[in-house]
Amino acid sequence: MSLLIRPALPSEIETVRAIERASSQRFVGVMDALAADEPSPPDVLAARIAAGGLLVAQTEGAVVAFVMFRPVDDGLYIEQIDVLPVFAGRRIGAALLDAVAERATILTLSTFRDIPWNAPWYRRLGFVDIDETKLTPDLREIRRQHIARGLDESLRVFMERRA
Repeated sequence: MSLLIRPALPSEIETVRAIERASSQRFVGVMDALAADEPSPPDVLAARIAAGGLLVAQTEGAVVAFVMFRPVDDGLYIEQIDVLPVFAGRRIGAALLDAVAERATILTLSTFRDIPWNAPWYRRLGFVDIDETKLTPDLREIRRQHIARGLDESLRVFMERRA
């Protein structure tokens, strides 16, 4: 399988939203509210594209995954990463994270602590938990935004990977 990782195009916003929607179905029966959640708004995706913070993975002539990120503190914060379920397990997500890591020496993210394809997966890719007492003001603000969206932050953990 050949894989091309490249910046997303504005014309691919609905494709990215469809990938996010399909990927969220993994949460059915685990976190149904999250599975039913709307994908990222088009204006947010357009802003990330304009800022260079949205990469897609293309294989077999189609976009099959994406990663969305933005600057936070001294690195890049992974806001969202999704792979079409039919392409799961092929290290496409890992390749996307490596592509982001080429742009910064520190990657941070927030994810569900106990969902197998969340924190345990990131740990296998070199991410470590950030002690709650060491969250920066920017990360605490991200937590506040998650709570405002209705996410249960007691189930989540912030993580980082350093080069």
